[in-house]
Amino acid sequence: MVEAGLALGATVLTLAGVTVAGLLYSRGRMLSVEDYVSARGSTGTGGTAATLVASGMGAWILFSPAEAGAAFGGVAAVLGYAIGSAVPLLLFVSVGVRIRESIPRGHSLTEYVYARYGAWMYAYAVAIASFYMFIFLAAEMTAASGALAYVAGVPTWVTAGAIGAFVLAYTGYGGLVASIFTDTVQTLVVLPLLAVGFGAVVLGLGGPGEIHAAVFATNPDLLDPTFLPGVAFGAFVTIGITGANVFNQGQWQRVFAAESDAAVRRGFAAAAIAGVPMILLAGLFGVAAAGLGLLAEGNASVAFFLVVAEALPEWATLAVVVLVVLLVTSSADTMFNALASLVTVDLSRVLDDPDERTLQAVARGLTAVVAAGAITVGAQGYSVLELFLLADLLGAATFVPFLHGLYSERATQWGALVASVLGLAVGLAYFPTFHGALTGLPVVGPILPGASFVHAFAGAAAVSAVLSVVAGRATDSRFDGGSLASEVHSLDDRSARSPEDGNAVVDGGTGVDR
Repeated sequence: MVEAGLALGATVLTLAGVTVAGLLYSRGRMLSVEDYVSARGSTGTGGTAATLVASGMGAWILFSPAEAGAAFGGVAAVLGYAIGSAVPLLLFVSVGVRIRESIPRGHSLTEYVYARYGAWMYAYAVAIASFYMFIFLAAEMTAASGALAYVAGVPTWVTAGAIGAFVLAYTGYGGLVASIFTDTVQTLVVLPLLAVGFGAVVLGLGGPGEIHAAVFATNPDLLDPTFLPGVAFGAFVTIGITGANVFNQGQWQRVFAAESDAAVRRGFAAAAIAGVPMILLAGLFGVAAAGLGLLAEGNASVAFFLVVAEALPEWATLAVVVLVVLLVTSSADTMFNALASLVTVDLSRVLDDPDERTLQAVARGLTAVVAAGAITVGAQGYSVLELFLLADLLGAATFVPFLHGLYSERATQWGALVASVLGLAVGLAYFPTFHGALTGLPVVGPILPGASFVHAFAGAAAVSAVLSVVAGRATDSRFDGGSLASEVHSLDDRSARSPEDGNAVVDGGTGVDR
């Protein structure tokens, strides 16, 4: 185990370096609230890919893929996780460009939902997006706290508090501008660290041949890419991650921050490709942990660190500490800023003609509140994978109705909303985490089906998709998609403000119930 003071010192130095870089870069570039929440048109293909890799591949990749490989199906589960993580990024290659064309001055998915569907679907989308991003952020804090507690015995609240304070300092000041810049720098450091770390661990365990032989002798199913439990895990994870990422405001911010449609297509595609080997490498640590007999009851979530501790000397684990800190800051700053922007963009529906100073103050204040909540949850030590699965289920039940309105003029608000809610109900009926509590309910409990992640995610997505399409076919109403662009404006677009108040910011959309 690494000495706690040494690990904490390395953590603080890493955080301080990222914070100083973010503050210096954003100085002079934060000219308006529009810069804070969108950084519109500022990022080329390389920058878009780098910020997507860093913001999406947080510290969770050292926990969830390895736990999947150790406890959910070996190589087959890891392959499914890697492919499942790439699918939503590839989806954005098309959907991202479509949204940019529909609302060229947009900032968030909720603006689109409000203008396309209306207030009720908008409220539902805000709730899902907020919950998912908060869970993502809390899971990142949990991952970092758990990592340092395991390798150095650092109290969880100390790690979560330090990360939250430093990240809050530069995101509260520099917004999305600071986040994208630090993401790019972190990607250039994280990718080599992962590659070198994986190579060192393989050599430390005797080489790939010896590891393969040990795992095969223990449980050959762990190495079978067609192992059914692993394939099933990969299937429902793909559905869940895709659904959840559609409601990730951090992704939508980067859609609008890209300098062109080509930058969106190439940047998201490159990030999808880059993420696959990262998750594969991390997940194989879990396969190795299971095959080498390093697992004990209930510790599959730290499988990555079990292998690191077995293969590397104590001093080398400091590099792992730095890697964890870089990974969590790159995703935490994205979620801080994404949650703040989600509310800031739509604040004009609540406040009476807020000026830019008010919007910036609320954005920064909300970022601090979100940070405090995530730090509190992150210090509790919950399972990172279980936190993600719960958030993913909400997205799985809603993403098809959401996208249906983007491609069909016949999609309706109530059709999408009812389809989403019923899809979620089906998912919850099967969801293992709540199944024990639900079966104890009168009337409903005895008729519930058996617990199954596969049925939960597949059922949620399939039911909501079918009902959404059927509801659209059952109506003769048509929505004019061309009207969306005129309903969503820049936050500092003075031409869209009322002549009576030069500082008033226009409502992001004028959706009506449809």
